[in-house]
Amino acid sequence: MAESEGNQGEEWKEYKLQKDTELRFEVEQNASVIVKLKDGLAEIFGTELIRNHNYTFTSGAKIALFTWHGCTVNLRGKTEVAYVSKETPMITYLNTHAALEQMRQQAESEGTRGPRVMVVGPTDVGKSTLCKILLTYGVRVGRRPTFVDIDVGQGSISVPSTVGLLQVERPADVEEGFALLAPLVYHFGANTPGDNLKLYKILTSRLAEVFNQKCKNDQKSDVSGCVINTCGWVKGDGYECIKHAAKAFEVDVIIVLDQERLYNELVRDMPSFVKVVLQPKSGGVVERSQNFRRTARDERIREYFYGFRNKLYPHSFQVRFADVDIFKIGAPAVPNSCLPLGMTPEDNQTKLVPVQPSLELAHHLLSVSLAKDRRDDLINTNVAGFVCITNVDMERRQFTVLSPAPRPLPRRYLLLSDVQFMDIK
Repeated sequence: MAESEGNQGEEWKEYKLQKDTELRFEVEQNASVIVKLKDGLAEIFGTELIRNHNYTFTSGAKIALFTWHGCTVNLRGKTEVAYVSKETPMITYLNTHAALEQMRQQAESEGTRGPRVMVVGPTDVGKSTLCKILLTYGVRVGRRPTFVDIDVGQGSISVPSTVGLLQVERPADVEEGFALLAPLVYHFGANTPGDNLKLYKILTSRLAEVFNQKCKNDQKSDVSGCVINTCGWVKGDGYECIKHAAKAFEVDVIIVLDQERLYNELVRDMPSFVKVVLQPKSGGVVERSQNFRRTARDERIREYFYGFRNKLYPHSFQVRFADVDIFKIGAPAVPNSCLPLGMTPEDNQTKLVPVQPSLELAHHLLSVSLAKDRRDDLINTNVAGFVCITNVDMERRQFTVLSPAPRPLPRRYLLLSDVQFMDIK
């Protein structure tokens, strides 16, 4: 990869790492950093680095480069912070992988299923990173684990406001992450489970059902097991969502990151066959602001349409109002005071509400459902992809959409999301 213009003329900084140490750095806003392994062996989140290859990380990236045997690394670019640390959880994470691999070997020999692991903890403790490490280590020893993402806030497999699963067949790319080939994605429509708890639990159960069916048809997937990434909401209803997911997937192992209270609650509430373990977070993990999270969500959606570092060219075309049906899942609850005497309020959380085209739809993200007709269950049907409405023309009764594929849309049923995206280059 060519060096970015912002890095030309800057000096390389050399770091010599001893064995079992970690180089941590954070890229400055609106800047980039190039990393080059000069000698020795090193990895980033489980993926080995190629010697003398330039890896580029952009604005806001938080990276931990680890070496088991010692190495020399060069850095070039603007960092908020860059330092070498001997305090690293990587040895703990490797031991966790080794224990999971023993469970897979036992499952292989006994003809049973492999480990189903759920990673839980509050926000900003490194749950997504640990999932990536465990999945990549699994692939490196010849397994095909399934990544299950029920964190609707950030979207590791697809855009935010969705849940999904992905079979991992190769290590994560150092810069891009996992190859998102044929993920199975379901529409949730909001950035937090609290916006529709019933729908969130239904979709969690649906993912578990699909994964179980996949395991019946594919022994390698069954033996390899899955790694489940969860939201950072761990109290009250959030804790109930964690328990629901554990039950739906019939998990064997729950890894709790950096919260002893949550660990003790799960030890109390989980069946005896579920192993609950408490592990430390990395010292390099820092709390992210709401603004940073919002920017990260926008970048995730932009990457869906434009590809990693704008390698793709999305399509823009008009869709007639008459050619699509738009729905929103969930309707506001009717207050008891508005109901006839003796009637109880109806559960509206999974109700399909038709949405009439209006100017208010501009900049909203919509899921294109794979349902063929209204008789299909739109809630439990996975989506083909996403479009963003960039303009609404009420006179011509059509709207303009941004789409990763050319016209026409594959299906007529669209599900409205609360997530908005401004297509500004």
